[in-house]
Amino acid sequence: MRVWDVEPSLLCRQHLLGEHRELHGLWNILTIHAGKGGYSRHPETLRWVGKTNALFSRHELLVVEMSRRGYRHASELDRSLASGSFVQNALIDSIEDQQRMLAEKPCGCWHRDGLSGREETH
Repeated sequence: MRVWDVEPSLLCRQHLLGEHRELHGLWNILTIHAGKGGYSRHPETLRWVGKTNALFSRHELLVVEMSRRGYRHASELDRSLASGSFVQNALIDSIEDQQRMLAEKPCGCWHRDGLSGREETH
């Protein structure tokens, strides 16, 4: 389970869509299932406790990037379930470490020159 803290435009197709899917699972754990389930004690889940407003905002950033790339989005979050902080300041890995991790992946997320891979097909 991973919700990145870098700009969604820097993510390849695989990581953008994967994060979107994971974020929905995380949202369900934090809102609908109220901390019940196998991932309720996962570090990624715990860092979002009390910050579903920030998680909602991250979802909206992902949706904007998905739309920019021509993907149709049909899985809105229920805004009324969002609460707590609008800011996510608890990181599992620093932004720099996340950028390094992405740069080391062979998927084209984060190129060493800081440019995003945009040669994707839909």
